[in-house]
Order: sequence, then structure tokens, then C-alpha cells
Amino acid sequence: MTPDLAARFARIALGHVERAYPHKADHVMGGDADAYLPQVVHPIFYGSFDWHSCVHGYWLLARIRRLFPDLAEVAAIDALFARAFTPEKVEAERAYLDRASARGFERPYGWSWALMLAGELIVADSPHALTVQPLADAFVARFQDFLPKLHYPVRAGFHSNTAFALVLAERYARVANDGAFRTLLRDRAWLWFSNDRSAQAWEPSGEDFLSPTLTEALAMQALLPAEQFAPWFSAFLPDLAAGRPAALFTPAQVSDRSDGKIAHLDGLNLSRAWAMRSLARSVSDSVASVLNAAAAQHLATAIDEVAGDYMGEHWLASFAMLALTGTDGTRRQ
Repeated sequence: MTPDLAARFARIALGHVERAYPHKADHVMGGDADAYLPQVVHPIFYGSFDWHSCVHGYWLLARIRRLFPDLAEVAAIDALFARAFTPEKVEAERAYLDRASARGFERPYGWSWALMLAGELIVADSPHALTVQPLADAFVARFQDFLPKLHYPVRAGFHSNTAFALVLAERYARVANDGAFRTLLRDRAWLWFSNDRSAQAWEPSGEDFLSPTLTEALAMQALLPAEQFAPWFSAFLPDLAAGRPAALFTPAQVSDRSDGKIAHLDGLNLSRAWAMRSLARSVSDSVASVLNAAAAQHLATAIDEVAGDYMGEHWLASFAMLALTGTDGTRRQ
């Protein structure tokens, strides 16, 4: 992760977090009174095509602000945060969750990205961390209510993926020193995934931006102690040193980047690189070398595709940042 690349990512995000249209709403209308205008209903997160992409666009800028405080773009980031993160606007975003029809709003993908943003502000000792905290508290409460009801994890390769939400939520729980929340995340992960063995990795599907297989492993790595994770991972993917399952090691091909769902596959290449580089830290040298080589191949395939068509541009740089700096965010993962 270099200053030049960080500056490029910052300019991309600054160009879309306040771009209201095109806009894809996650909004239920019960009558004429529920008519939807993005900037009225969501005074902070109205840009970037959809709510969750706007949230992780702000997260991307917060991470750049923390890791590269001397960039010329930091002044624009600070000005944006000052006008966005006001108590009144945060309360409007939080109050939206009180709507009876908003029970499933952005569950769980947007919830977890909101917590990643709050966690990044905490780690950066940002003056906006306390302002955003009521929104983070609301999403923690939603996780606490929802996860015990979720008997079966969602293993899809896109927004509804349960393991991905656990990874991001775990990072927040750790930096916010919320031990009870982290325990809930760990216990649910163990309940859902502990008996998984010899993953076949039937992926990707045509709309994946997450690897169901690797994201599950990433969640278990984040939530289990090393001595518990190691035997689980060896049983879950026993043939990694031999490059199997082969499907995991072949970067996805993107046929049409103007198609928002097909463009997801650029994100798959980036999120696989993130997962592989993270997992490589917890395995033997022989497995680590295979994972790191595959991660480099996936990253090289996708890193130049983060800008171009807006269907990818409004979100891909966030996943590139994960691939390059990891979940916790260091200049070298």
C-alpha cells in the first residue's frame, strides 16, 4: 500500500460518497408518506449507489486518513467528515432503524460495515468517533438480537454472507473492548462452522464478490484462539499445500464491467486476496507460500479495475484496501 495508491483510492471515494445518483434503495414503502429521497432519508450515507457502499466508502477514507495523514487529500477528507458526522445527521441515520419496516435493512452486510467504520474512527482516535457511536450501538444491538435467531448461516458469496459479517463485527468488538459482543460472535461461529470438513469450494457463482469457503475460514481465524483454529483449518481445507481445491486458486474472469452483478467478480478476486494473505499468517510455510502466491495473482488481476465503470468504481477500492492492508489496517499486511 503506497501513498500514491492511497491518494488514488481517496480521490475515487471522494468522488462518489456524495454522489446521490444513480441510487439503489433498500427501503420499504407502506404508503405515500414513505416516499423516498436519498438525501432526506439518509443525510450521511446517500451516495455511492447504495447505503452500504457509501458506508464503506467513508470507511475507506477513514482508513486512508489514519494510515496516510500527510496526503494532500486529507484536507478534503476532514472537510467531508466535518459536514457529514454531525449529531443531527447521525441521529437521522439511527432513527431510520426505528421504522417497523427497517428490521431487515442492510442485514448483515451494511450492519457490519457500519461497525467497521465506527471501529476505524476509534482506532484513529478521531474526534468523530463519539458522534458516530450511537449508530454503532444500534447495530451491535441488532446483531445481539438477530444472531441467536439465525439457526443456519448464510453461505452465499455476496451481501448476505454470515461469515463476512462476523469478520467485520469482530474487528469492531475488539477495538471497542466489547467482550460480550465478541463472545457472541465466537459462539455463533463455532456453532455454525465447527463441524465443517473438506470444503469442496464449488465457486465462484456468477455474482460472487466473496469466497464462501475462504470467508468462513477468515471468520474462524478471527474468532478462535490459534490452538483451536489450526486443527479446524487443517480439516476444513486439508489439501491447500497441493493447490486444492483448484477452484480457489484461479482468478475469476469478468466479462462485462458495466453489469453491476458480473462486476462483483472483480471484488471476488480482491476479497480472495485479502482472505488468503490473512490466512497465510496462521499456517505452515508450505501452505503459506501457496496462499501468498495465489493472493498475488488475484490481486494483480483486479487491482487495476477499481476505477472505470461506476458499477465497480463505487465500491471496489474498499475491497482493494482490505486486500492490501488487512482487516485491522496496516500499511503492509
